[in-house]
Amino acid sequence: MRLEKASYKAIVYSCMNFHYAKAVPVNVFGYSVFNDKNEWCGVILYGSGASVNIGKPYGLGQGEVIELVRMALNGKQGITTKVMALSMKLIKKDAPLCKMLISYADKWQGHCGIIYQATNWFFIGNSQAQANVIDPITGQELHKRSAVGKYGSCKGLKYGEIKYKYKYIYPLNKSLIPLCKELSKPYPKKD
Repeated sequence: MRLEKASYKAIVYSCMNFHYAKAVPVNVFGYSVFNDKNEWCGVILYGSGASVNIGKPYGLGQGEVIELVRMALNGKQGITTKVMALSMKLIKKDAPLCKMLISYADKWQGHCGIIYQATNWFFIGNSQAQANVIDPITGQELHKRSAVGKYGSCKGLKYGEIKYKYKYIYPLNKSLIPLCKELSKPYPKKD
């Protein structure tokens, strides 16, 4: 298995064809995944996060925390935990200022973060609850940022059910391990 920097075309294709959200996150960089047969399997993406203050709760500034925003894979990659582990090594090399990774598991999609649990991330609770916007054309739920991008604002649009995600963190800098352990809670179980 190998990973290499992903092209924009690979990112868009993977997100639209291999991920349930059918959306491409903004401000991302990532890695194309190739299995042992050298078949392309999709991408794993990292981004700056939804907020410039993503690192603030951990005493970290912008650029010191990076969010794992997508694992958009076609299933031919073999061991997904290996994909994640390889990408985490690369991100440490490619983003030397980064001290911590953060990611979310979407409870409402039936995810509890098994991949994070299997790679020893720390579960720290639930994200801030929020409601997605209901797309007036498709009836599908859209993240508020996606709705603003599509319609210019959310004014007059209806909102869906208030939801939260499971939040995980992973220290790339060993000095943050005590903080992660202090914030850590028992892993959630699949419903």
